[in-house]
Amino acid sequence: MAKHLLAIDQGTTGSTALVVEIATVGGRGSAGKTVGRATTEFPQHYPKPGWVSHDTAEIRASVETSVRGAIQAAGVRPEDLAAIGITNQRETTVVWDRATRRPIDLAIVWQCRRTADVCDALKEDAGTVERVRQKTGLVIDAYFSATKIAWLLDHVDGARARAERGELAFGTIDSWLVSELTGGKVHATDVTNASRTLLMDLAAGAWDPELCRVFHVPPSVLPKIVGCAEEIARTSGAGFLPDGIPIAGIAGDQQAALFGQACFREGDAKATYGTGAFALMNIGQRPILSQHGLVTTAAWRIGGETTYALEGSAFIAGAAVQWLRDGLGIIKSAKDIEKLARSVPSSDGVVFVPALAGLGAPHWDQAARGSITGLTRGTTAAHLARATLEGIAFEVRDLLDAMSKDAKRPLKVLRSDGGAAENDLLMQFQADIADVSVERPVDVESTGRGAAMLAGIGSGVFAGLDDVAASVVMGARFEPAMSASDRSSHLGRWSHALKRTRL
Repeated sequence: MAKHLLAIDQGTTGSTALVVEIATVGGRGSAGKTVGRATTEFPQHYPKPGWVSHDTAEIRASVETSVRGAIQAAGVRPEDLAAIGITNQRETTVVWDRATRRPIDLAIVWQCRRTADVCDALKEDAGTVERVRQKTGLVIDAYFSATKIAWLLDHVDGARARAERGELAFGTIDSWLVSELTGGKVHATDVTNASRTLLMDLAAGAWDPELCRVFHVPPSVLPKIVGCAEEIARTSGAGFLPDGIPIAGIAGDQQAALFGQACFREGDAKATYGTGAFALMNIGQRPILSQHGLVTTAAWRIGGETTYALEGSAFIAGAAVQWLRDGLGIIKSAKDIEKLARSVPSSDGVVFVPALAGLGAPHWDQAARGSITGLTRGTTAAHLARATLEGIAFEVRDLLDAMSKDAKRPLKVLRSDGGAAENDLLMQFQADIADVSVERPVDVESTGRGAAMLAGIGSGVFAGLDDVAASVVMGARFEPAMSASDRSSHLGRWSHALKRTRL
């Protein structure tokens, strides 16, 4: 009898696979321990300044290696998998040939700014800006998928004509993975990923013809929109997995993390600290539009009912630590930053705004660039390391502040996850600067576990949300300890530094 779930967490810099055992208590199932895990990194491609691309062949190889490694580490047979859950880097855009399944070009990554000029031109029409916001809950920005799709169709010879003839398919990475795992038989995406394209009517949960016209995307390339916890397909011809395993859960990475943290009540919020930093708050079954620079997104759809979330995205978080490692050579590994940062009592007035790919929410400035202010002759690598961690926390604090204003309620508790959430110094400064309690689960891989939990519900292994909530175990809790005057001084320096990023 199958007793395990497989989660494929396809991220920006690597692919992780988790094998999660199914615990049974009193005849009911829930997500037990993660018994197998493997991560495989893959390269990023930077064809021009501001451009970021992925080779889907490299992504596929990383997924296969990680899945094989996780299954081996768990000591289970692939045939013992009850279901597969997929979670993915969102907005990253692939267009492929339906017949050959070969992409027509490299995937355009969510961080890529190549379509910023197109977005700027669209934003000159205030009516278009407002219609897009009302329908999608989003802002017009190169971050989202629509302008990326149009760019590929307009810059690859013959692609637009082929798309109009129905020969090409578009998908975010979840959709592309479903195609790969089913031998091209199924072209589908879930509602959370669809809500990140600028092409889906958020309230209707369906592709919108007017939005397709605005962004010059032919509807023929779009996948079917499905729920987050239902049988979408079964594996067929994947090669590294046996045929017939249900693919029963899909959600974009941030929504999967919200689900994996069991943020099921209105007002529950989490922040994920990965390549970027992403804060989401559950706002229930009504898609409230933000008035403070956030976006509204689908959190999940289960049993035909959609839950929505407010979201704020900071494009650079852990990527700033990678820059210290790879670009400046200040640290040898990402984990070294905490020890280096702790070697000084403060950043000594140094403020790092990690706008290395522009500023996301709540500022939405595509032209902004990273800045380091407050440098003196006495500034050391340790001060810069500490300022980097603080810069990440400042970004998230801005998101939480906007979230509280939109929700009209103060945020008291923030759940954290992602690799950088294991950094105690970062978590304590986050609690201090945002004046909230920060809870960190024992297993910070909420994204992958969220995908597994959705697959558990979608395959009928779990009865519902109570079974998911029972499996979330909190570990450390960080309480705010900074005085109001110190917090005000920090925020004043941050506000001043932010102004220096705007070109």
